Amino acid sequence: MNAELPRKRIIGYSDKLSVAPGETIAFKVSCEDVASYDASIIRLISADLHPKGRGWITEPVESAIEGSYPGREQAIPAGSWGLVPSKPCLCAESFALNAWVWPTTPLKGEQVIMARMTPDGARGWSLGLDLEGALAMTVVTGKGSVTFSSGVPLLKKSWCFVGASVDGEAGTVTVWQRPQKVWPGYDSTADQASAFQGYVDCGGLPLSFGARYDRREGRQTFGQGRQTFGQGHYNGKIDAPRLYRRAMGAAEALACHAEPWHETSLIAAWDFSLAMTSDRIVDVSASHADGCLFNVPTRAMKGHNWTGDVLDWKAVPEQYGAIHFHDDDIHDCGWETDFALIVPDSLKSGIYAAKMQSGGDVDFIPFVVLPPRGEATAEVLFVMPSASYMAYGNEHSASHGGGFMQSFSNSLSGLSAQDLLLNERPDLGYSLYDVHSDGSGVAYSSRLRPILNFRPGVTNAWVGPAGTFPWQFNADLPLIDFLTHNNIAFDVATDEDLDREGLGLLSRYQVVLTGSHPEYYSKNMLEGLDGFVQRGGRLMYLGGNGFYWRVAYNPDLPGILELRRAEDGIRDWVAEGGEYYHSFDGSYGGMWERMGHPIHALAGVGMAGQGFDACGFYRRTQASHDPRAAFVFEGIEDEIIGDFGTVGGGAAGIEVDRCDFSKGSPPNTMILASSEGLPDTYYPGPEEIDNASPLIDGSQNPNLRADMTFMETNGGGAVFSTGSIAWIGSLTWNGFDNNVAQVTENVLRRFLEVEPF
Repeated sequence: MNAELPRKRIIGYSDKLSVAPGETIAFKVSCEDVASYDASIIRLISADLHPKGRGWITEPVESAIEGSYPGREQAIPAGSWGLVPSKPCLCAESFALNAWVWPTTPLKGEQVIMARMTPDGARGWSLGLDLEGALAMTVVTGKGSVTFSSGVPLLKKSWCFVGASVDGEAGTVTVWQRPQKVWPGYDSTADQASAFQGYVDCGGLPLSFGARYDRREGRQTFGQGRQTFGQGHYNGKIDAPRLYRRAMGAAEALACHAEPWHETSLIAAWDFSLAMTSDRIVDVSASHADGCLFNVPTRAMKGHNWTGDVLDWKAVPEQYGAIHFHDDDIHDCGWETDFALIVPDSLKSGIYAAKMQSGGDVDFIPFVVLPPRGEATAEVLFVMPSASYMAYGNEHSASHGGGFMQSFSNSLSGLSAQDLLLNERPDLGYSLYDVHSDGSGVAYSSRLRPILNFRPGVTNAWVGPAGTFPWQFNADLPLIDFLTHNNIAFDVATDEDLDREGLGLLSRYQVVLTGSHPEYYSKNMLEGLDGFVQRGGRLMYLGGNGFYWRVAYNPDLPGILELRRAEDGIRDWVAEGGEYYHSFDGSYGGMWERMGHPIHALAGVGMAGQGFDACGFYRRTQASHDPRAAFVFEGIEDEIIGDFGTVGGGAAGIEVDRCDFSKGSPPNTMILASSEGLPDTYYPGPEEIDNASPLIDGSQNPNLRADMTFMETNGGGAVFSTGSIAWIGSLTWNGFDNNVAQVTENVLRRFLEVEPF
């Protein structure tokens, strides 16, 4: 650990991201070696730590939560698994169990596939992988605990039918494994039979998948409390597990597996393709031994019987009966509440944070105060791109990406205390840019955990030299500072609010502002924004790489987002073929552009490329002098716009969008200015590259640019776009006395006028 960086010892999260007056938001805090801390609420205006930035600007908020609180450490129950409550029908003196499995880390250690075992291992049975990656069955009787192994390791990422049979009368255990495919020299077929003494008592025990139930003293029991832990987590897929009330061998088990309900000894047959969008697992037998899942293992996964003929799980759900479990999945930390705020009616809409401090150690938990439900208190709405914050939440790219990320940004990474803590604490979960411990892509991201890079003053480790460029949340705060400085009244809502309310939310406003990087959009969000524009609303798209990926929220599982990186686009991992459809809503994943919704048609511009080095500037075009755009440049004589800023030294860069009529930019779109000065460390996305060429970089590719555009829309509305993530980073330069701030204010003031375009 870097001795120069203090260890981060206070972390926390809230149960909600946005809250309206009269509603309650609860804060959950964990402290390491901190006896007590002081808590307060602040309003966030600026957290710009650039030498020429505005610095740290907050406003104190008087509230009932202000005071000192005892510190305590709260554990995170990371790792996904399933649990079926105890039922008398699950018990039998002789029994057999089997399933199809696709292990991804068979040599990582002991891993549980199915179990009915007490947390202390004193009673029950467990089927899983041993230290050598072989199938092993443990039975515990009054005579002691015995483990029987097949002795043959399972192959990584290869389907195998596995099972065990316990003959209570004969006192024998048989384990077997039958690989779906066999290669010369790689046959993992095995059978092993052994004797044991005593009776396997499972009375009152639940049945688990992917881990063994771990009841921690003083924390919870199944179905009660806030947290439920597992142990011996399995990495990989499990498909179609079965449980029978008699002993049987591998051949008989395989014969029964396809149509288990014809077998009179059937106890339970779980079909993981059912209730796909939920956290339920369904038993299709007469026992109805249904269960639930913890920490959202990945669903809508190809099963052992997937043929490849159909790629949509909704069309052939029986071929998508696998669940992919991971030992580092996390949904809800389930921490106890330390303090809660009832939002007073006097608190105006904006961005706030709970501040927890003990000496030099401090943490902030940002949240949004909405206007009163169903109301607007201003004509301007800033939609905080919280889906993007969640997508990048706890990103490990700088530390796990090796030298790639440094070459990507043309500079050294700068690891912060937050980065170091993330390296130490995989239980804090990952971003949608990371991979799990087994190498599979992270498809779900939750906000019900501490997100250490969603904090004021925190920069991304690899964006800019040593991570010095503001990114995501901190790249958007200058817009709040700008609005506050100019006395422009505004409300704030989150992407989650937009997904929930859609057009109903936006229709209460005349002007909608985006953040610097509204990259991730659900169907409800996109349709709401498009409807707002088409009905005469005014949209100011002040970022780049917006509306790029389609994501899905789960209405029944709060605070979680799903992404499938399918087919095309800039991808840090790639979804496996046949796993492109979201499990939450069944929609096709990937880029909106590939689904007939190019951002160009909505905003006039769309993604052209990216680079994380220096930024460029804009040069005005002849169209900028057209009377239609006169209001944009009122009071501005400069031909060069934005050759300054806290993000790479310019207003055009990081990720940039251009006008492209062939991709759907409306014919009345005006290109008011285009970027210059992007270096050769900028490259187009894969969707822009039809063939490799040495002329594709930012210094030689005329299509890799940011365009500032304006267009009128139906109903007297209009859209202004900057096509650059870096734009907002130039607003505050020289105390707002600059042409980027002037252009932004000119457009906003005109958009606020009632006169239609």
